[in-house]
Amino acid sequence: MDPPAPETMMRALEELYYLKCLDEDGNLTELGRLVSLYPLDPMLAVMLVKSCELKCAPEMLTIVSMLSVPNVFVRPGKDKKRADDVKSIFTHPDGDHLTLLNVYHGFKSDEAYEAGVKKWCFEHYLNHRSIQAADNIRNQLERMMERHNLDLSSNDFESPIYFENIKRALAQGFFMQAAKKKSNSKGFLTVKDNQQVLIHPSSVLSKEIEWVIYNEFVLTTQNYIRTVTGIKPEWLFEYAPAYFNLDHFMPGDVKMSLERIKERLDVYAKLDKKREEAKMISNSSEELKKEKKEKKEKKVKKSKK
Repeated sequence: MDPPAPETMMRALEELYYLKCLDEDGNLTELGRLVSLYPLDPMLAVMLVKSCELKCAPEMLTIVSMLSVPNVFVRPGKDKKRADDVKSIFTHPDGDHLTLLNVYHGFKSDEAYEAGVKKWCFEHYLNHRSIQAADNIRNQLERMMERHNLDLSSNDFESPIYFENIKRALAQGFFMQAAKKKSNSKGFLTVKDNQQVLIHPSSVLSKEIEWVIYNEFVLTTQNYIRTVTGIKPEWLFEYAPAYFNLDHFMPGDVKMSLERIKERLDVYAKLDKKREEAKMISNSSEELKKEKKEKKEKKVKKSKK
């Protein structure tokens, strides 16, 4: 077996650095050591580990496992319309990753158990073998996380941050695979290299979302991004400031949009800093008043004696 080309090695090391798995000297970070224990692509492993902080580890276990197996959706040539209609049962408007989560929940439901999971999968145009493999992978990864004492708790399903935190966890792994909707025409531009792409026809993303992360870049007659979920662009700067150093971006629509977002975030940061400083001054003033009051009370007590 030939060794990888130096350029390939450098790209891999650079990716690990941006994922915060390596420090500036090329040494493994604490996150990197933990990520290295999982038999996953580093992006997926980072999402899994980081999901514990966001209390969505059970959901991310499912999504990572579903991404690790062949396509779970079956679309027979003679029955495409029916397959698409049934798929809509599981569709989440924010995108494909959350739709995969819904599929797995359906697979583990009482309805599927009572009908028989193979029959249920057949009736819902799902590949039973793929979902069963995902279930096995999930069980294996869950046991590994338990051995490492990671937090496997989950936000309440009714919580307003339930789905947002899942998307935040996805953004922490897939920020290098982000794309922005083109301003004046159909399609998207990939964030780093401004490649024009379309969302794959199999995607369920139904909202008019400006920013997305994607799992795959597919080149056929056109450039497609597949398995897509909408995100907030502010998260890109929050989770990957080194990668989103705009000095390294090519001029264009994407860079201009990111610059506007960065300027807005900088303004918010300055306002937060001023509020914090004002709060500290106010607290100091209150403490000083309290101290003076206590001294005055002590003097009064002494004079009475």
